[in-house]
Amino acid sequence: MMLTELTTVLPEALPVQAMKDHLRLGTGFADDGLQDGLVAAHLRAALATIEGRTGKALLARRFQLRLNRWREDRGGQALPMAPVSALVSVTLLEASGEARVLPGESFWLEPDIARPRLKGIGGALPQIPQDGAVEIVFEAGFGADWGAVPADLAQAVLLLAAEFYEARHSGGSGGPALPLTVQALIERWRTVRVLGGAAHDAAAAEPAPDA
Repeated sequence: MMLTELTTVLPEALPVQAMKDHLRLGTGFADDGLQDGLVAAHLRAALATIEGRTGKALLARRFQLRLNRWREDRGGQALPMAPVSALVSVTLLEASGEARVLPGESFWLEPDIARPRLKGIGGALPQIPQDGAVEIVFEAGFGADWGAVPADLAQAVLLLAAEFYEARHSGGSGGPALPLTVQALIERWRTVRVLGGAAHDAAAAEPAPDA
């Protein structure tokens, strides 16, 4: 399995000013923007970490999933990022490299905040060619701007980015990889995977409702 990010988070979508306010940068002197690049870099690192831990795309963008075999049965294939807003294309690749794009009416998206699935319409998903692959292109994310990100996940990113910023001169030494406060904020969003044999990869948990 190979997951590729086809589009990236635009710089203007990152909460750079909110992060600077959180760090109290610019307090007492003119804010000339010299720290913006550094702040943005730490935000991107924190964003990637939180997305990796939760399986959630916080900001909307396009992904490509490449498989050499269906990881579940042919009745459906779980997608590794959520929430998925659209299926763009499904392409079968022969071992020779020849590509066949499946018609859009032959598959559909089963929405799920924890584990959305690609499913075939009227039957099973098509057989993946011998020594070939399938490429699934989809769009995932809570929204295009930071205001669409759930409050607890947004706060987790800011806290973790601040941790990265403060520890930037420590050479990697320090506390646990993920602060306990951040772990608590993302806990309800984590997708727990249960392997049911070599070819199964199903979700066993969904986000709990807010208290």
